[in-house]
Amino acid sequence: MIECSYCKKKIASSKVFCSKSCKENYFQLISIQVPKLFLKRLFIFCTKEEREQLVMEFSQRHKYRLDLLRTKIEDEAAKIGYID
Repeated sequence: MIECSYCKKKIASSKVFCSKSCKENYFQLISIQVPKLFLKRLFIFCTKEEREQLVMEFSQRHKYRLDLLRTKIEDEAAKIGYID
């Protein structure tokens, strides 16, 4: 048994993803690019309310799904060290 590349569920070794939606989410998440300067602006210069507004605007501007964008921002911010 291996894990789904997106959601980490246990699946048969002949598959890579457990469902079509996991496959789509995985590749959409990979395609999302968040500039480091945008992350710096979010986590250093903005309050939580401003951060939410900026993330929503960024999502609409680039036509990214909001939930996937938030996930990507959290991952990138953790890599840089803005959040633990």
